[in-house]
Amino acid sequence: MALKMPEPDGDVLRSRTLIAQAMRTIVGAEAVIEHTDELIAYETDGLTAYRQPPLLVVLPKSTEEVSAILGWCGARGVRVVPRGAGTSLSGGALPLQDAVLIGMARMNRILEIDLANRVAVVQPGVTNLAVTQAVQAHGLFYAPDPSSQIACTIGGNVAENSGGVHCLKYGLTTHNVLGATLVLTSGEVVALGGGRALDGPGYDLLGVVIGSEGLLGVVTEVVVRLTPAPEEIRAALLGFPNVEAAARTVTDIMAAGIVPAGLEMMDKPAIHAAEAFVNAGYPLDAEALLIVELDGPAAECDQLLTAVCAIARANGVTTERTAADAPERARFWAGRKAAFPAVGRLSPDYYCMDGTIPRRALPEVLRRTTAMSHACGLKVANVFHAGDGNLHPLILYDANTPGDLEKAEAFGADILRLCVEMGGVLTGEHGVGVEKRDLMPVMFTADDLEQQQRLKQAFDPDLLLNPGKVFPTLHRCAELGRVHVHAGQLPFPHLPRF
Repeated sequence: MALKMPEPDGDVLRSRTLIAQAMRTIVGAEAVIEHTDELIAYETDGLTAYRQPPLLVVLPKSTEEVSAILGWCGARGVRVVPRGAGTSLSGGALPLQDAVLIGMARMNRILEIDLANRVAVVQPGVTNLAVTQAVQAHGLFYAPDPSSQIACTIGGNVAENSGGVHCLKYGLTTHNVLGATLVLTSGEVVALGGGRALDGPGYDLLGVVIGSEGLLGVVTEVVVRLTPAPEEIRAALLGFPNVEAAARTVTDIMAAGIVPAGLEMMDKPAIHAAEAFVNAGYPLDAEALLIVELDGPAAECDQLLTAVCAIARANGVTTERTAADAPERARFWAGRKAAFPAVGRLSPDYYCMDGTIPRRALPEVLRRTTAMSHACGLKVANVFHAGDGNLHPLILYDANTPGDLEKAEAFGADILRLCVEMGGVLTGEHGVGVEKRDLMPVMFTADDLEQQQRLKQAFDPDLLLNPGKVFPTLHRCAELGRVHVHAGQLPFPHLPRF
């Protein structure tokens, strides 16, 4: 016997007024949004091809309020979707029309900066960049730096295990978070991790929660690690006559034992779009561009920069520039940081993919991606974290052309299957969400997925948190407590698209 989730037009939807009244007693009338025209602002996240207004939105400002919300909803079987800044590119914060959406935007305070222990305690609504801005006067910074760092929040970074251009040397979110406060669907509040210590006793539940995409609980406080700013930062801009030469340079740099702070790659369409957008001084005759940043003691930076440039020359570099000062280095990065919006100049719409491959596979994957682009008739621009093999192909399409979106999605799915075929994974930092949900069986067996779902049940026994994300269509057998995962169905088939 399967326990079925409520249909969108069922009892939960008809009880909107009752739920809203209860939420107002917890967070106040001004923090509950229930009118249809106001809910439109929450109907999608960065994966804008899918849209669905939530039942209502609640905006708590404390752990206690989150606990009360989840406790009330959990006791009544009301589904809940947590949302940070809504920058997820995989539909991770996509609402449901019979679920309460908990927006974390009001929980935006830095609670403590502990310089002695090099940590900060922050609420989940604090933006990524705000952490660095708060501590840079003390010679510290927060290392993970997604391209959306001016807007994305720490809570969302924890949910997706976000990275950024400097994660090659400094690690992902999981390497830079020491502790978190988590609220379960029962309303219970638990502390995870070692707090301000490097490690804590017992199971590594913090490691389980980071990257769990809001399926296990709602994070309300995070202890982040602060890193000392390096003595020196040097950057090189390297242009190549073809993508293969740039890819070989990436693998040769890493094989030489050099670990740059950042090692990014862009192909010709992305180079032209970024240059037109920010005037960074990129070489327009290059087929591929590398940005290599090295940091540390000045003497070490000079030595490594010389070695990197020698490797580039051995691979036929055609443009070789090193930043003379910090402003020029910032211009190098400006185009890369703005590459996603810049590509919007090339097409009415684009579909941003996220997959990871072994570095040695870069040339073949890029060649086969180009072949797939020609075969399906959609262009693609490539911008990615080359040092750790995290690809971000941007598939160009026009949503007003019938069938274009479907072709873009099929092309994207083929790229992700290729990543797995080459020994990689379905995602590097954007998460699975709804975008890659039905591709999970490409990478995992049915037994793998069942065990992962058992873990979710340990935190969320009634499957109330962020349902419909990550796992293919599932149900739970009540008599066995077992979860069965089925593939091949569209995520959110009722959702209207552009």
